[in-house]
Formats: sequence, C-alpha cells, structure tokens
Amino acid sequence: MNLRLTIRNKLFLATLLILFISYAILIQTTVTSINTSLEDNLAKELAENLRYAKDQYFSRAEHLKYALLLPASAQTVQERVERRDRVWLQETARRWKTSLPFAEPFLFVDPQLKVIAGDGESVPENVRELAPIVERALREKRPVSATELVSDRFLCSAGVRDFCSRPPYGDGSVMMITVVVPVLAEGGEALGAIVAGEVIDRDVKQAAGTQEIFGKQVVVAVIRGNRLAPAGVNPAFPYPAAIAPDILDKLERGQSFGGDVTIGGKAYKTAISPLTNSRGDYVGSLYVALSRDDLKGILGDSLKNILVSAAIGIVLTFLTAFHVARRLTMPLNALAGGVRKIESGDLRQRVEVTTADEVGELGEAFNRMARSLEERDRTIRATAHEQAELNRKLQEMNEHLEENVSERTTALQMEMGRLEAILTGMAEGIAVTDREGKVILFNPAAQRIFEMVPPRVMGHTLEELCAGGEFCALADYVRTMKETDDLTPRRDVEMSMKGKKLTISLSPFCDQGGALAGVVMSVRDVTGEEDVDRVKTEFISTVSHELKTPLTSIKGSLQFIHDRGEGFGGMEGELLSVCLRNTDRLIRLVNDILDIARIESGRLEFVPEPQDVRTLVTHSIEELAGYALEHDVSVENRCGQDLPPIYGDRDRLVQVLTNLLSNAIKFSPRGERVVVTAERTSNYVAISVGDRGREILWSDRGKLFKKFQLLDNSDRRQHGGTGLGLAICKEIVEHHHGRIFYNEGTGGGNVFTFTVPVYEEQS
Repeated sequence: MNLRLTIRNKLFLATLLILFISYAILIQTTVTSINTSLEDNLAKELAENLRYAKDQYFSRAEHLKYALLLPASAQTVQERVERRDRVWLQETARRWKTSLPFAEPFLFVDPQLKVIAGDGESVPENVRELAPIVERALREKRPVSATELVSDRFLCSAGVRDFCSRPPYGDGSVMMITVVVPVLAEGGEALGAIVAGEVIDRDVKQAAGTQEIFGKQVVVAVIRGNRLAPAGVNPAFPYPAAIAPDILDKLERGQSFGGDVTIGGKAYKTAISPLTNSRGDYVGSLYVALSRDDLKGILGDSLKNILVSAAIGIVLTFLTAFHVARRLTMPLNALAGGVRKIESGDLRQRVEVTTADEVGELGEAFNRMARSLEERDRTIRATAHEQAELNRKLQEMNEHLEENVSERTTALQMEMGRLEAILTGMAEGIAVTDREGKVILFNPAAQRIFEMVPPRVMGHTLEELCAGGEFCALADYVRTMKETDDLTPRRDVEMSMKGKKLTISLSPFCDQGGALAGVVMSVRDVTGEEDVDRVKTEFISTVSHELKTPLTSIKGSLQFIHDRGEGFGGMEGELLSVCLRNTDRLIRLVNDILDIARIESGRLEFVPEPQDVRTLVTHSIEELAGYALEHDVSVENRCGQDLPPIYGDRDRLVQVLTNLLSNAIKFSPRGERVVVTAERTSNYVAISVGDRGREILWSDRGKLFKKFQLLDNSDRRQHGGTGLGLAICKEIVEHHHGRIFYNEGTGGGNVFTFTVPVYEEQS
C-alpha cells in the first residue's frame, strides 16, 4: 500500500524535519562551543593557579636568599666566620631568626661542611645531608636555593625541637626549601656558608592562601614522592591517596602533568609540576586542581534556554506553515482540475489567475500551455494531408533510387570483371595487402613466380608467411612502412627466392583519412636478365683483359716515339698526343671494366684497416691537384680533426674519393670550388663531396649508380665518360657496409655522400 501525502502534509513534515535538524545542530554546536570555551578558560585559570602556587612556594626562599646576601658580604661576618667565632655567630643567627621567624634551621658551616654555629644551643656536627647544595654554592660562589629532603634527626640536632619527639612519617625525612649563601673573602675564596631553610611539611598556609585568592573551588597541595605532605593538606578537601605510577614516572623525568581526575566523587582538572633538588633529582611535586562544578552548571543553563526557545519556535513555525500551506494548495487544486479537463480533450480549458506570486505564474504558464496545445492541434490536423503527399513522393524517389543502384552495381561488376581479367593476364605478379598486412590479392603471375597456390597465401599476413620461411624481406619492408608511416609512392626491393632473382616494387595506398590502407606489390622475375647481364659482364671482362696487354704495349711505343720525336712537325706531334690521350682513355676504361668485374665476382681484395678521414681526403686531393689546376677549380678540405678513425681499405676508399672529386672538378664551372666535408652520424662517418655545377635532372637520378649509364645532360655528354665510375664507387662503399647517395646542394650544385663504419664499432 502506497502512502499518499498531500502538499500540505509534505510541507508540515518538511518544516518539522528542518526545525528538528536545525535545533539539533544548534544544540550540538552551542554545547560544543560553550564546552570548548569553558575548557579553555579552565585551562588558563589552572595555569594561573599553578603559576601563583609556584610563586608562593618559592617566594620565601627568594626572600630568605636576598635577606642573607647582604650580611654574608659584610666584612665583620667574613672575619668571624674565618676565625670560627662560635659565640658571636650564634648570637647573630638568633638575631636573624627574629627577623626571619619562618627560617629554620639557621647554620654557619665551613668549607669542609662542618657546622660552626647555629641559632640553637645544639647543632649538628656537619651538614653532609645537604652536601650537594652546599658544595654547589661554594663552587659557584653564589647563593643557591632548592627543595631538599632532610631527616628528622638532622632537624632535631639543628635545634628544630618539633622533630625530636614526633613519630616518623614515611621514611623519616621531610621536604625543606634550602637556601645556601656562600661567605667569600675579598679575594673571592670561600670562607664558609650560611645554611637556612623552611620545612614544607609544616607550611599550612600554601593551600589556604591560594584558595583565598582564586576561590574555594581550587585545591592546592605539596606532594612528597608519591604521597601528600601532611602539613600542607586542607582537611576540608579530598585528595588522591597517591600518585599513579605512570604519572610519577613522568614527573621523575622532569615533565609536568595535566589531566582530569575524580576526587571525592567530583570531577577536577589537575596540574602537577615536579620539584627537584640541587642535583635535579625528583623529590616532590606541586599539585593544583580545579572543580568542574561551575562548568556543568553553565552548560546545563545554556541547554535549558536552547530547549525552551526551540519549543516556542516549533509551535510558531507550525502555525505559520499551516496557514501558508492552506493558501498555497487552493490554486493548485484548481490547476489540477484544469489539467484533468485538458487530458479529457477539452483544449479550450483555462484557469483563473488571482495572485502575482509563483502560483500565479504557474497559472499563467498553464494557460499559455493550453493555448499552445490548441494551436498545435490545429497545425497537426492541417499538415497531416501534406505529410501523406510527401510520403507518396518519397516512395516514388526510393523506387527510382533502387533502379539507379541496380544499374551502378551492374556497371561496377563489369569493371571488377575487366580488372580481374587484366590482373589475370598480366605477366608481372601482383600481390596486395590490407592495413593489417593480410594478403587480399594474389594473381596467377605471382603464383607462378613464387610457386605458391592462393590458399597458402590469401588471408595470411606477411609475418605468418615469414614464419614459414617465405616473404621475410617483404615483411620487414612492409612493417617498417607501417611503423614509420612511410608513404613513399614507389620503393623497389630486390630479393632472391627459390633460385630466382626478383625485383619487387612496393606502392602504398591510403584511405580517405590519409592513413596507410595497404600495399600493392608488383613482382618481376629478372633471373634471365641477370644471367644475360652476367654473361655480358664476363664477355666484356674477357675482352678488356685481352685488350689490356696490347694497349699497354701501344702506349709504351707511342710514349717512346713521343719522347724521342724531336724531328716531328707540329701536326705529327699533335696527332701523336691525341693517340696517347686516347690510349690512356682506353686503358682507364679497361681498368674500370676489370674493377667492376672483379668486384661483382668477388675477386677484388679488400684489406680493411683503421684510417684517418682527414688524411685520406688530403691524399685524394693531392692526387688530383694537377687536374683541378687544369680546370681552374679549387678543392677545399673541411674535415675536422676530431673525427674518429674509420675502418676500410685505404686504396679503395681513395679510389672512391678521387672518382667523386674528379667528377666534381670536371662538371664545375671554371673559377668555382669543390668542398669536402665529413661528420659522424651514429656508428658511421659520412663523407660528402659538393660542387657548384648544374643540378642533375630528376629523370637522371635513378640511373646515377648503374653501369654504363650516361646522363642525358648535354654538358655531361660533352665531357664524356664510361658510365662506370659511380657504379664502382657504389660497389666499394657497399662492400664496406656503407651506402652512397645523392642530394641537391643547399645553394645549388650537387652533393654526393658515402658512409663508412667507425673503427671503434668494428672492434
């Protein structure tokens, strides 16, 4: 059963709940605030009482010390003490006792702690019981006061007769505030001392004096050890029988104690301050306690006042809430009736607004809503026919769209069929991967080249195929493209597989967001081409080898004739020089062909050793000094001294440098300069040769390092060449595990760079 509460009932309950919570919080905070304030006042009052009790405790000792300080410095007293005049000193002690009646005993002692005289007829033989404080005063040569424990027997022998006949209390000792004033000669040496004191156990004024000032709620006592000193107890107040062991341990360490205790059924806030002797040992304590009765009374009165005001506030608030709730629910009931009529379909229903408050605004909002609903109903009815017409037209458009989609699908299928026919009939193998590296296309040419059926490839990633021993090189390239987001339009890769030499072109394609969507791989079997190239190279090598010996003989003969031909005319000498130059050119061509053949066949020896980069560059420049002078081109060595040594064959590296330098000199305009630089990049040293010649065309850059390739540039055609120099450089650099590449110069010209491993990394 659900309990139905009206707004009036909810308002009453909410009001009562708010009142109860408010007054509960008020009572809690008030009690806490009053209690905290009273606790702070009680703590301050207790501190003042303890401070006053300490002042009262030590005031007589200070009075006694300053009263004896002046006589002790008198010359007469010094002389009498030095002569040990017992009679005169006894009489003097009695006169002082008259002025200071609370002081007992009164003794004169010598530096050996023996008693010279006192205020009584009998005196103790010595003051060994007070030795620490007397020796301290004589040693420091100043008055010293402290609370000391002395025996009843000592006080009796010092003339305090009350301790001769009384029964012993506790261990037979009492607490005495002891004052020792040294008697010093003019030279500062100690002649003796005056010893006086006041027995605390006989002082009954301490508690009464404090209560007289601070009120009867204050309890003061002096505690000896862990028991009360009996003479200092006011019998009208209860005291604890003994100090607890944990509190006593704290006092013995010289620390004060403060806390709450219950004495005689009443709560007290207490403070206990330790009393120590001249050596700092605990001998007793000063005890002060304040009653909490006043605190409880103030707290009870405050709580009573809060409860009375809460009861009055609740009654007044309840009456006010009843009146307000009645005025509020009447227009709300009218609104509820209007809502029921609108719900039944009467959209012309309106309510009467009689107030300008929030309820009146609610009535106005209701009327606006009713008008809006009525207008919207008319609009819906008017647009229903239009909506039906629109639905009919939409149906016609959907039918037309389906026809278009069907036509486009048919055209797309035809395109796909043509594309599949093209891929099937291509001589080159085509393989396509998606963004995850899975093979999604593998045409028949690729199947023949790789000798693999589609089920072994389709749907598998290149990494999975690599695990089976296939496509590892391709997997590495594709993984690098994905990790580095390398979208280079075309990248050629050479690999060997099942005895075949393959050239693979990798071309990435992207999705609409520009991200890598897959890779298209065009595969071509160049095994036959490689065989033809190998046969061609071997043939050229054989021919070149056969030509080298007769060319050397021809050059020798021509050189001999040239050197001995004084009788030749100008034309004959010129023709002879042309023959010599062409013979040198043929010899260089033959040497280049033999070098490239030996490198490719692995017959060229490399002897790697640590090499200094700057020295290699310097020697290479020196070899071409005459050639540079002939072309009016300067060569600068900008290699630093701090470069690490490189690891390579000296002659072959010089061959690479001289080849690059001769090309740079050859194609640089007259009056320009060629610059050689070097820098360390990771585990390699990169050596660069830059010139100021005309930049190499983009169409020629792909064949820079290929054999027998001459550039289409007319300037370079004019200078001639074999087309083998850069190919030899590439083979030598790659044999050193480096690479050679071309870049445009920052201010024009061309820069060729090759890398050689650092010697440290090789070792």
